[in-house]
Amino acid sequence: MGTAIDYQKVMAELVFINLPGPVDPTPGMSGGELLHGFLADLFKTENIDFKNLLNALCLKWNVHYREQHR
Repeated sequence: MGTAIDYQKVMAELVFINLPGPVDPTPGMSGGELLHGFLADLFKTENIDFKNLLNALCLKWNVHYREQHR
């Protein structure tokens, strides 16, 4: 008879997107800076359906938005 519970330890990367991001693209920005601004802009949406989709994708891919408190 097998065990009642099988589990596998999975190491996952967590990605944090710090807010606020760059407001506008500028000449000479790196790819990482452009992506940061793009992802930060997605988070600012007012559309609740899109916000729900974004949150579902972030949960699936271990992406977390992190607001900077000053």
